[in-house]
Amino acid sequence: MKYFDKKIYFIKSLSNKFAKMAITKITVEEFIKIPQGSFVLLDVRSPTEFAHAHIPAAYNLPLFIDEERKVVGTAYKQQSREQAIKIGLTYFGSKMNLMIEDVEKLIQENKLHQSNNKNVSIVVHCWRGGMRSAGVAWLLDLYGYKVFTIIGGYKAFRNWVLHQFVNEYQFKVIAGYTGSGKTEMLYSLKQKGETIIDLEGLAKHKGSSFGNLAEVELPTQEMFENKLAIELHKHQDNCIWIEDESQRIGNINIPTNIFHQKQNATIYFIDIPFEERLEYIVADYGKYSKEKLVNAVIRIKKRLGGLDAKNAISFLLDEDVKSSFAILLKYYDKYYLKGLDNKQNSETHLKKIECNKVDAIANANALLNFKS
Repeated sequence: MKYFDKKIYFIKSLSNKFAKMAITKITVEEFIKIPQGSFVLLDVRSPTEFAHAHIPAAYNLPLFIDEERKVVGTAYKQQSREQAIKIGLTYFGSKMNLMIEDVEKLIQENKLHQSNNKNVSIVVHCWRGGMRSAGVAWLLDLYGYKVFTIIGGYKAFRNWVLHQFVNEYQFKVIAGYTGSGKTEMLYSLKQKGETIIDLEGLAKHKGSSFGNLAEVELPTQEMFENKLAIELHKHQDNCIWIEDESQRIGNINIPTNIFHQKQNATIYFIDIPFEERLEYIVADYGKYSKEKLVNAVIRIKKRLGGLDAKNAISFLLDEDVKSSFAILLKYYDKYYLKGLDNKQNSETHLKKIECNKVDAIANANALLNFKS
């Protein structure tokens, strides 16, 4: 082969190599369609941005930590775009090797490792699909990964999220007084092949003054919405069982249109005797410390009434949890019944199912076998 022909061949080979490794830009809609477990999603925003809210299943691989982002942003505003890029490159250059190693660990943890790195798909995004995601995508592409970036970044995802709350869904609502085991019923329905969305689970809160006695870290409103939107989209063609909730769950608000759809859906009221429910909540909540229980009563003191609040606290201090909870359960029953009466079309959409005890499996069967 002549020298000129060899040179042409080399250039073509090099072009084909980089063409195969080209970074692919995809829309949010295209990203959502990618099967879970077939890629690693990297959010390269700062730790604070990520902690506030992110795309579910994303891992944080920050190009800049919070302080670095602040320095770069200040340089951009007060000096120039070019100076900000130079500072950013200084931070980026020192991290390249560590970022590659972090990605390799993630791939191993997700069991996506292949003998050839090109077979591993990485999806990268930042706030709006700008220089941060472009820089990290370039690095990973250079290393040999198959890289995708989301057009418009996290901002585009948020627009997609809000759009999901405009759509119409087929809800069926499980209702019942406090202590009816509604959440457990949901999961029994799931085991029977029904579609459910656990709103309390997404909010990490059980919805009352006693809803976060376990003191788990609660999501932000934005993070709750992100998770809810994914679940709604996943089940948009199915009939979805949900619990009857107030619009506010702890510090979280159910999006208004979704809440209104719930209010207008058919309600299946699981009617269980008071004593059975009392035994259930004593077993469920009685395990918490006296201090936590007393503080929970204090939070609803005004609505509960001074005398009932005083008696409920007194019983707790005397280790008589059942008597205390009996006062609280009567209050919650009254409160719940008032909310039920305020629902639109409650007379035509309310189906009452009598159940003898709190038994998730038996009551789920009763629900599925119910004939109006």
